[in-house]
Amino acid sequence: MSPRRAAGSPTEASVEYRLLRDALAKAVRTGKVNREDACDAHPELVRAGTNLGRKTGELCPICETIETVEVTYVFGAKLPPGGTCPSTKTELNRLLRREEPVQAYTVEVCTACRFHHLLRRYPGSQDVAKASKRTTKSGS
Repeated sequence: MSPRRAAGSPTEASVEYRLLRDALAKAVRTGKVNREDACDAHPELVRAGTNLGRKTGELCPICETIETVEVTYVFGAKLPPGGTCPSTKTELNRLLRREEPVQAYTVEVCTACRFHHLLRRYPGSQDVAKASKRTTKSGS
């Protein structure tokens, strides 16, 4: 087992959860998981999806009636305890470049059937941005 790294450390990587999402959708289609258990998004997440969500270009894997949207939440020091949900890409980038380490979570949600799933988790801070620049320069 690898050692745990501090959130926002330059060596921390993004984590994708798409394989788990696809497995959940398949389990719902085959009847192994009840649709109600997969489609139980919190009303606040559905509201954020309706008002702030960015379209994914993919139909919901459960109801297949409308396009899902992505909602990103950012958590970290000096942010509200429940995190913050940036409304623009510019605001998200500003939060990810903060001096203090932050953690961003992008969630996919269907505003019709209330399906939701964590798509990715990734760190952000000036340290991460600096490490990324060093990697880009040394990789050139």
